[in-house]
Amino acid sequence: MITVVKIGGNVIDSPEATARFVADFAALEGPKILIHGGGKLATRLSAQLGIESLMIDGRRVTDRQTLDVVTMVYAGLVNKQLVAALSAAGCRSIGLSGADGDAITSVRRAVGEVDYGYVGDIAPDGVRSDLLASLLDAGLTPVFCAITCDGHGTLLNTNADSVASAVAVAAARIAPTRLVFCFEKRGVLRDVEDEASVIAEITPESYAALRAGGVINKGMLPKIDGAFRAIDGGVSCVVIKRADELLSESGTTIRK
Repeated sequence: MITVVKIGGNVIDSPEATARFVADFAALEGPKILIHGGGKLATRLSAQLGIESLMIDGRRVTDRQTLDVVTMVYAGLVNKQLVAALSAAGCRSIGLSGADGDAITSVRRAVGEVDYGYVGDIAPDGVRSDLLASLLDAGLTPVFCAITCDGHGTLLNTNADSVASAVAVAAARIAPTRLVFCFEKRGVLRDVEDEASVIAEITPESYAALRAGGVINKGMLPKIDGAFRAIDGGVSCVVIKRADELLSESGTTIRK
């Protein structure tokens, strides 16, 4: 079983959380792949450089200057810090962007009501499963940032959740694959104020009922919709849990 894990700012922005996650991820058995975002560092660096950060509906508008910053932060500093820490923990890793080896190809998002700039959406079959297989067969753990490439020389800022889902679908062509989203909550909650109210399993049938009852709404809907798309693409299951519970049987499992 290949395990694909995605982490975000709640891990990356905290040295203590990063250290714990690295130790736990290194201890995961079997082949694995890590996907990471950039946390708040890109926003802080942009401010230091006098570059305004613009977010719309939680997504970063990426002009040319911002693309330079997020590439430096995501594909550079954050990626290499994680690779170095994993290697020190005994997990031989290789840091990659989508441009490396044409690993992940995306297309620049079309301009609609909003022009997001240099933002990419991953093309169908945009992840090279043969490259993933070669790296895993060599005993390496790929560590992907959320920078992809359009295949014509242009880098694109891409949603890290989308990268994780696409990589998991590609990995599922190699071997059974599970996808783990590390989240700030313990899983999908029946009551957002009660961390003990984790819904252990969600199927298409139970999801429909939870949506109709208003238990799952707003920001969680895109995550679960994306999870089912990954499963439709061949991923065995998707787990939503806290990063500090990576090695436990906790969280919400989404499956057919």
